[in-house]
Amino acid sequence: MKLSITPSSLTSSIRFSWSRFKSRLLVTYTLSYILIFLVPLSGVTFVIYHNATANLRAEIEQSNVNQLNQVRQSIDTQMTNLLETASNISFDENLTKFMVSHPYYSRGAIASLARYKTNNSILDELFLYYRGDDRIYSNLGMTDLDLVFDKLFRFDRWQPQEVKQALNGTAFNTVRPAENVTMGSRSEGMLAMLVPIKTNDPYPYGTVLYLIKEDRLTGVMNAILNDFSGSSYIFSGTGEVLTSNYRGEALRGQDLTSLSALEPGIHGLKLDGERYSVVSVKSKVNGWTYATAIPSYQFFEQVGQIRTIILLVFVFTALTGIAAAMMLARRQYHPIRDLLEFASLQGGAKETPKIRNEWDWIKQTIHDYHARIDMQEPFVRNQCLMLLFKHGKPDDPEIERMIVQSGLELPERAACFAIILSLDEQRRGEQTWEDQQALRAWLSRLELPGLQAQIDGVELSVTHQLALMVTLLQADGNDEANRAALVVGELDELLAERLPNRPNLGVGTLYDDLSGLNQSFLEAASALEQRMLTLSGRIAYFEELTEPATPSETGESSWIPKKWLLKLEQSLKQGNEATALQLIASMMAKLKTETLPAGLLRCQCFDVLNSLLRTAAELGMDEARADISSLHAFETLEGLESKLCSLAKRICHAASRQSETVQPSLMDEIVAYVEQNYADYTLSLEHIALKYDTSTSYLSRSFKEKIGCNFTEYIWQCRLREVIRQLLHTSAPLKDIIERVGYLDAPNFIRKFKKETGHTPGQYRKLHGAGVPIFEAN
Repeated sequence: MKLSITPSSLTSSIRFSWSRFKSRLLVTYTLSYILIFLVPLSGVTFVIYHNATANLRAEIEQSNVNQLNQVRQSIDTQMTNLLETASNISFDENLTKFMVSHPYYSRGAIASLARYKTNNSILDELFLYYRGDDRIYSNLGMTDLDLVFDKLFRFDRWQPQEVKQALNGTAFNTVRPAENVTMGSRSEGMLAMLVPIKTNDPYPYGTVLYLIKEDRLTGVMNAILNDFSGSSYIFSGTGEVLTSNYRGEALRGQDLTSLSALEPGIHGLKLDGERYSVVSVKSKVNGWTYATAIPSYQFFEQVGQIRTIILLVFVFTALTGIAAAMMLARRQYHPIRDLLEFASLQGGAKETPKIRNEWDWIKQTIHDYHARIDMQEPFVRNQCLMLLFKHGKPDDPEIERMIVQSGLELPERAACFAIILSLDEQRRGEQTWEDQQALRAWLSRLELPGLQAQIDGVELSVTHQLALMVTLLQADGNDEANRAALVVGELDELLAERLPNRPNLGVGTLYDDLSGLNQSFLEAASALEQRMLTLSGRIAYFEELTEPATPSETGESSWIPKKWLLKLEQSLKQGNEATALQLIASMMAKLKTETLPAGLLRCQCFDVLNSLLRTAAELGMDEARADISSLHAFETLEGLESKLCSLAKRICHAASRQSETVQPSLMDEIVAYVEQNYADYTLSLEHIALKYDTSTSYLSRSFKEKIGCNFTEYIWQCRLREVIRQLLHTSAPLKDIIERVGYLDAPNFIRKFKKETGHTPGQYRKLHGAGVPIFEAN
């Protein structure tokens, strides 16, 4: 039986498959939109509900504060009146000891006491006592002291003898906490207030005793609690509870002590295992503290209506949002389906991978692109490393992020320095191109775990040198210089194992920050150059080539250090204008801070000038000689600095131009490199320019002069030749062949192929596949 597949059946199959995808993906999309909508909505609703509760609570607490202040003002007024009454009694002529004990005048004295009692509404009884007497006076008349407090007014805790002692010994105003007082057949809670008279007299002759009913104080506090369950208190200045009022559980022990010690204001406390809202105010008149404690849960009972309204609004908004989310999910699904269709149509001869849904398809696509991006990481790393060597650590956040991602950022407590490795021309000739590539790859990242160090290298192609960044991990001791020397020694031994002849090494100074790597690179270049001039050994340390620790280094003299001049010359030769100008500024600043004879000062200025002129001469800048007459004629250090900076800029520009004028063999090397790597789809003119440390404009111009066509055309010809070869001699699918030569856009390649040969790749394979010579692209 022959199986046939028609276009209609294939289309139906695809639609069925996508319909299955859609049913799952749409649900996922819908749920995602609903969650994205509901989560913020729930958060906003919670915040609104919380704010409403908090605002209501704040309003109630502020209301309690206001009411407590009213209570305080009211009681303060009453207490002030009592003190004024005691003062008035002490000055009342009718209430002297003689008058109240005289048989004739005592009736007037008793009437005066009754009048004073009537004028104070919170008083239950008022007594006047003269010290040393056995009698006490009230509005009812004169009574024996023992009889009053043993029979008529019996306190639960205040014994008659203690009352008598208090009346005779009280030296300042005293208020006793409320306690039950039995008066005949009834018992009531009362506070006793004793005021010595005369008031504020160091030797009082009597005492006024006020009896105040407790409910006359607590009654004014009842309005505060309103519909709440809780308790209210009045504390004396010493923290004693003068009176209290409860609705529900009363507070005791340490909880009461904590209330009396509170500062005025609103507080949230945990008392007796429960959260309370406590409001406290303090009287400035007598030092009393007024406090209310209301369980916090009662505030939430007041927001029932608010909670219902918020819940209804939330439900309505949620339903509306869910409906909108479903509509948006359906609309947002269509671009993904279109993307899947496009990817399927662009699949070419390669079979479409089996996937569960569109997400897997997209995931696979991203994975493929990520793999391609990984191929560019070495290029990015080399670019960042060259940037650090040539220009230092930049302030650009994006470049800093690339440096971190490339693994070049210094860890904590680490230090770094630069090494420049140089093989002379004879030694390079003993290495094949493959050996050179292997050496570069090996030095691109080298770990030295025994010394806790790592080396990152990049090639300086124009000079056929390698610049190495050495990172010393955990460099927090005093042996950093020794460790650096050990690293250089071990690197030299490792190079001896890989190379027939040991290379020359220039070593810069150690820095504890990545921004110093540029300085260390210049120092390494200076050290290597000085070694070549003096032939003093294969390994040259910058610190060893400069003068030792002399008075000029220790600050006892003002000569410009030799290492500054060496770094200046090297920065000029490198074309590093920013570093050169910075060094000139540092030298001039040093000279400005020193007090020197004019002759010595001009000698040092000429040292700097000679360094610039010597570098200009080495670079072949003959025009610099014409400026000597104007350069040495300076009157101030500022004028000289301006001239030196101008000359340094010109030298740096000339050095940059000369770096582009490389030896002719460089283009041969570049052409060989392109022929080896044309299948790398990341290969570009910028990539080659960075690798060989030259400008793109110079490379493009020199490449066309060498080959006869531009860089892009040559890459195309290399790829075209390889595609034709594989079409004629292999049976590989066209898409695989195109990808192998580094071309990602298959349709575009097919169009260019047809334009070049007159046939599509498939047609070309059929026409020329039987032994016809391979097409040579012009």
